[in-house]
Amino acid sequence: METIKKFKFTPILGWSVSRYDKFTLCKRCYYYDYYAKYDEVYPREKIEKLKRLTSIPLEIGNIVHKVIRKFLERLLKSEEKIDETRFMDFAKGKTNEYCQSKKFMEVYYNEVNGINPDELFAEIQNALDNFLNSSGHDWLIKKAVVNKNNWLIEPPGYGETRLNEMKVYCKVDFLFPVADEIYIIDWKTGKRIEEKHKKQLLGYASWASYHFEIEPTKINSIVAYLRPSYEEIEMKFNEDDIQEFAIQVKKEAEEMYSFCHNVEENIPKDKEEFIQTTNINICKYCNYRELCR
Repeated sequence: METIKKFKFTPILGWSVSRYDKFTLCKRCYYYDYYAKYDEVYPREKIEKLKRLTSIPLEIGNIVHKVIRKFLERLLKSEEKIDETRFMDFAKGKTNEYCQSKKFMEVYYNEVNGINPDELFAEIQNALDNFLNSSGHDWLIKKAVVNKNNWLIEPPGYGETRLNEMKVYCKVDFLFPVADEIYIIDWKTGKRIEEKHKKQLLGYASWASYHFEIEPTKINSIVAYLRPSYEEIEMKFNEDDIQEFAIQVKKEAEEMYSFCHNVEENIPKDKEEFIQTTNINICKYCNYRELCR
């Protein structure tokens, strides 16, 4: 693949699906995530500690992505059939490692006494079994591997790109060419959220179109659901779709800009402007809930 374009650093905030999702869920949580250094009530170290808390669903996804990445990197070296026992042993080792080295929100807030790696691994094994036995896996082995020297597996950086001159972040899991088209696959271990995932795929298509100067119609964006069973949803977009997406992103970015005292320097307004959500169900899954009690 061609070299990914580089950008000079600018402090202005960059739009991403995850950033705008956090902004819409709870403005106070969004403040703690992105503007901890400006808080005058709690030490930054305290806020950062809470930010680093992980969760069981998040780590199931992280481990599955890590193992699939290793699988793809192995394919770059050898196309021989993998030893599934060793493959699962590697996954189990990663599960044990992550459970021991990370701080889980469920434990911190006394929802569980501890994290059982075996229980996590059962979910991870289900996702990986579904992947190994999927039509998507077979297609990768038979079709995509012929041009593996041009694969991009979780490219470095944060997926920065430009959309009508706006700073945007859209980090792909796996991108590869087949013939004169590009394919992008995004692995999912959680619930199917069609609107959000379509938005992510539009972002990936925009990223690829910008960096590789390819028509959007030649980009195939795929979300691969790994649990409870394997299912692929493929979407193709055209230039009109990308431009409509750019309009939506501009609107959402401007909403976030409106909470900045200085937009260009990304300096927030006072913390009190970032109102806490009134939806207690959101609070139940928030890393910062102890700061709002």
